[in-house]
Amino acid sequence: MSVPLAAPLAGSARSERLSPRLVLSRVVALCIVEIQKLSHDRSELITRAVQPALWLVIFGTTFTKLHVIPTGGVPYLDFLAPGVLAQSVLFVSIFYGIQIIWERDAGVLAKLMVTPTPRSALVTGKAFAAGVRGLAQAIVVYAIAELLGVRFTVNPLRLLGVIAVVLLGAAFFCCLSVTIAGLVLSRDRMMGIGQAIMMPLFFASNALYPVELMPGWLQVINHVNPLSYQVEALRGLLIGTPARLPLDFAVLIVATGVGIAAASGLLARLAR
Repeated sequence: MSVPLAAPLAGSARSERLSPRLVLSRVVALCIVEIQKLSHDRSELITRAVQPALWLVIFGTTFTKLHVIPTGGVPYLDFLAPGVLAQSVLFVSIFYGIQIIWERDAGVLAKLMVTPTPRSALVTGKAFAAGVRGLAQAIVVYAIAELLGVRFTVNPLRLLGVIAVVLLGAAFFCCLSVTIAGLVLSRDRMMGIGQAIMMPLFFASNALYPVELMPGWLQVINHVNPLSYQVEALRGLLIGTPARLPLDFAVLIVATGVGIAAASGLLARLAR
């Protein structure tokens, strides 16, 4: 099953002729295409579950018994689980640039670029498709954490907040990946840069340890790292630790908006 995109419009007026409702429909169409890809390869969910399972089962349970990281009375495994969830979303999203380079090489991106769909809608569709994949990954991590005894919230409103945080975080890191792809233009370079920034983003966040334990220079990096705000929001929503939810959501929304703008601006360069 494929989702049709509208036929091309002539000239530079193609974006101006589209209503916001039609742009939204194009974004949804691109999301559906990505969901179809995921449904055709369900083994991806299993393979991607291995790494978060190792973090929770080995790292989490070991450090819970050691009591070496103060977490304010919260069991370390409970403290760690939202961080691993955010890490999983990051790992799913940060390599979307490789996919869009593959689509360029296969001629798919050029076909999308001549449709009347605005570049921002193309990027937004990709970004929130990454969010859907991130949600699938989050469900896997949630289930593993519950099996290990972590007691997440069952409050429906808080779970809706978790979904929003996962979508925004995945969308931002997908846009970051597409932006990098638009600069480097090569799958090999994109792979190298993705691997180079992935772990520093993770370790420079509050996913593994409280901010108070970090050296001063790392705290500065933590405060400008969107992953830290995603982890803080997930931790507050899932296990009830103190969180600045209005600030966390504001940072993620602004970061996602900036990411969409940056990726949209480089999409034409990538498609050449």
